[in-house]
Amino acid sequence: MAFGLDIGIDLGTATVLLYVKGKGIVLREPSVVAMDDEGNILAVGEEARRMMGRTPGNITAVRPLRDGVISDYETTEKMLKYFISKVCGRRLFFFKPRVMICVPSGITEVERMAVKDAADNIGAKEVYIIEEPIAAAIGAGLDISKPYGSMVVDIGGGTTDIAVMSLGGIVTSKSIKIAGDKFDEAIIRYMRKKHSMLIGERMAEEMKMRIGTVYPYDDDLTMNVRGRNLVLGLPRTIEISANDLMEAFDEPLANITDAIRYVLERTPPELAADISDRGIILTGGGSLINGLDRLIAEKTGLDVMLAEDAISCVALGTGQAINDIDKIIKAKIVKLEQKRRK
Repeated sequence: MAFGLDIGIDLGTATVLLYVKGKGIVLREPSVVAMDDEGNILAVGEEARRMMGRTPGNITAVRPLRDGVISDYETTEKMLKYFISKVCGRRLFFFKPRVMICVPSGITEVERMAVKDAADNIGAKEVYIIEEPIAAAIGAGLDISKPYGSMVVDIGGGTTDIAVMSLGGIVTSKSIKIAGDKFDEAIIRYMRKKHSMLIGERMAEEMKMRIGTVYPYDDDLTMNVRGRNLVLGLPRTIEISANDLMEAFDEPLANITDAIRYVLERTPPELAADISDRGIILTGGGSLINGLDRLIAEKTGLDVMLAEDAISCVALGTGQAINDIDKIIKAKIVKLEQKRRK
């Protein structure tokens, strides 16, 4: 198959990953678009992310996806066109790609239609939609076509998708809008409450990635945090330790562990026995917070394993699905999305 004909898209709230058949993952960019006040696109991806919180009044840097779904349709479409053109170049003039996009398992029909229409409008010849837990399981190397239970917890930027799968389908699942973004918001609230300090989204994300933990470090990590003192209104830099920051994660983690228990409680006994033997697989960028696998293992009493390339599992699974599209369709894991009549 010629380059550029088959594309898998992990349309994430925080990051977009593109997989091209025969090439693997060829693009990994933040889901951010910078526009002027007339709606003209100024920057997309990493360049736009660097503008967040630093733009003048006539420029805004926005994230067109929120909580795992499209919140700004036109901007999402422009962002996708930019990324696909960047990857495929002039080939788009000659070939229309087959596109597979992953979506959260709890997506509504209206939200699903918005994703499909966006793919249609960027010139896709065929559009397929795959649910994130299934893509994550395939990307993590699980054979979900077999008659035994596999459980995946995919913690992305906007949603956490929890699913038990068997025979190529989801048996029971739950999707909650609590994931990496909510961790960032929790850090911002913690800094405001405990240190009377206002920090931006980028600083919160950096704190999460560098010193975020749900288990105490023996040798406590620290980092300098920059923001604005809410009492004096002046710039301020303070040192924050990883162990102190643990408190910020209590609420989002409680919601995630409650959702995992909810799915386990609704899993048929035979599949529950399989999961007891095989454990839970963690995928997604949010699963990389230090100690999260240990915490979930303690809360559930099950073995919990972090996937080898957790942050790329959904994109890899989406790409593998588009690679084996005939097999995937025959197994009724996905189907061709029909174009809407105008």
